[in-house]
Amino acid sequence: MTGSSPLPAPSAALTKVFDHIAENQDGFVQRVMDYVRHPSISAQNIGIREVAALLVGMLDKLGFAAETIPTAGHPMVLGRWDKAPGAPTVLLYGHYDVQPPDPLDAWVSPPFEPTIRDGRIYARGIGDNKGQHFAQLLAIESHLAVHGRLPCNVIFLLEGEEEIGSPRIADFVAQHRDKLKADFVVTADGPLHESGTPTICYGVRGMACFELRARHASRDVHSGNFGGVVPNPIWTLVHLLGTMKNAAGEITIDGLADGVIPPTANELAAAARLPLDLDQVKAGLGLDRLDAPAGRGYYERLMFHPTLTINGLHGGYGGAGSKTVLPHEAFAKCDIRLVEPMTPADVFDKVAAHVKRHAPEVEFVPGFGMLPSKTSLESPYGATIRRAIQIAQGVTPLEYPAVGGSLPDYVFTKVLGIPAFVVPYANADEANHAPNENLKLDCFVNGIRTGAALLDQLGRRES
Repeated sequence: MTGSSPLPAPSAALTKVFDHIAENQDGFVQRVMDYVRHPSISAQNIGIREVAALLVGMLDKLGFAAETIPTAGHPMVLGRWDKAPGAPTVLLYGHYDVQPPDPLDAWVSPPFEPTIRDGRIYARGIGDNKGQHFAQLLAIESHLAVHGRLPCNVIFLLEGEEEIGSPRIADFVAQHRDKLKADFVVTADGPLHESGTPTICYGVRGMACFELRARHASRDVHSGNFGGVVPNPIWTLVHLLGTMKNAAGEITIDGLADGVIPPTANELAAAARLPLDLDQVKAGLGLDRLDAPAGRGYYERLMFHPTLTINGLHGGYGGAGSKTVLPHEAFAKCDIRLVEPMTPADVFDKVAAHVKRHAPEVEFVPGFGMLPSKTSLESPYGATIRRAIQIAQGVTPLEYPAVGGSLPDYVFTKVLGIPAFVVPYANADEANHAPNENLKLDCFVNGIRTGAALLDQLGRRES
């Protein structure tokens, strides 16, 4: 929301916490560097259990009832501080696993030897997501150091498999819902707006990935000797894909978008308030136009509509020069981004039926899926978060009804049935998943302040 009214000021109790954060800032920076020095690469099972144990020790020291809970894969770290009867409970979600650091030769300094350069900490995981949830831990510690207690109840849930798609979190949340009873969820992950303005995200799109496989002859053949005789699997896929989305940008899979919930007036207004220099966006991507349909707004495309993307189309010869071959097999990898109330299961059923109707010889192979998630812009906890950011950072955050990507927020909104928000602390150019991942020092400190302000604001409202 925007407006000209004065921004709220911190309470006397929060001012003391802010003073503590300022006095201990250098030590906090050294401690987060010590933390990210420990690798925790989920894809390679490197350091996972060691870092989980490290986190349990940190939570124990803060007075949380903390434990690692095994799953069929990497363990969850769960901590609970529930000594504020009558106050709300916030669930803080994050992940302690990180991406592999490859390619190593692209790093200016080693990925697990944190280094400060030009006001930024460089290390794998510093932005995604270790530095961000460590900022939340330090906000909690600062309240305890100053006041001896927290103003509200806090649950910490840290996952060890987010970077490999969170394959077990839904089952975990369903099985342990009694330990996860909270009023709402905040995830501190991802980047701020490129302007540096903080953001609140109220939703994410879901996803359904699949492959289409075509095979005709038993081997590749000569395109002259057999062209016009042997069917070409690449053409088979091209024709099939052409029945799934037309040149006007409309997805033409029967029934795919049936029942899609249109954006509300408030959601459209929030999207319209987001800063946008469309010419700059196009120039940065080397574009002279956006994808069809032409009349659709930039943020509307990313928030409110499903998409069908061909991630790759593979088959035949791709080397230098020419090779007059007619391939015998080809495949396409695709994803569909989902909006409410679409589900991966329903999308897979409809794509399978479409393939069977238009190209029954093509094999449809369903893959990974994730549900969309949506929290109302009218949620009172959104207003609480907004106020906390205003107090901590002196600016009014941008509010996204949804973002185009996919996160496992559905486990909170759909399994637990509570509102969920993403509140990033990292700079827009954090280079997460890439070499030279980094976190600006002022973003880290603002994250601690924001976390502290949120706890303070929650203590001032009834559960």
